[in-house]
Amino acid sequence: MSALTIALTKGRILKETLPLLAAAGIEPLEDISKSRKLTFETSSPDVRLLILRGSDVPTYVEFGAADIGVAGKDTLLEHGGKGFYEPLDLRISRCRLMTAGMVGKSTPVGRMKVATKYVSLAKQYYAEKGQQVDIIKLYGAMELAPLMDLADEIVDIVDTGNTLVANGLEPREEIATISSRLIVNKASLKMKHQKIEAFIDAVAGVVREREAELEKA
Repeated sequence: MSALTIALTKGRILKETLPLLAAAGIEPLEDISKSRKLTFETSSPDVRLLILRGSDVPTYVEFGAADIGVAGKDTLLEHGGKGFYEPLDLRISRCRLMTAGMVGKSTPVGRMKVATKYVSLAKQYYAEKGQQVDIIKLYGAMELAPLMDLADEIVDIVDTGNTLVANGLEPREEIATISSRLIVNKASLKMKHQKIEAFIDAVAGVVREREAELEKA
């Protein structure tokens, strides 16, 4: 049976995913942080890792270029969740998807400008509220948009909220609670069922142990 290909999200999610994989017996043979490679063999000869931008992980899994992926729930919601299963919440990289605006500045009456990289999620959220908006797509530095009068509000990930405060913004409404999830290609689950189920069970066991330890602490 062919090897398992696991697509991981670079950055914070990668740093928090690697210890989970190591505890499940899968470690890259090279130091990922010191390499420019995007594919890595592992201590398990039938498992290889891909290191990708978060927004690309669902696409690789959906179209079968990867059997399994790890991505933030925000990315999965924006992607639409087609072509893969989401069997496990890894309970890492937790944060909130929120609206935010300038401190002390009320929401404008009528049509509003919203800056975000989560275009689909923002459209859906404001439509459900009955609020008419113009969505301005940005890829970073969201906090600058209200300061420069580019937008009335932003929709972005909030962790500690320190970046908002530092830029004169305040969180307003929570859209979703976010954490990193394990996703699996539908066809791969059928063709490599035993191997994938064993992997999911191993990682789920690690997640349970970590949660139990946190509860005791």
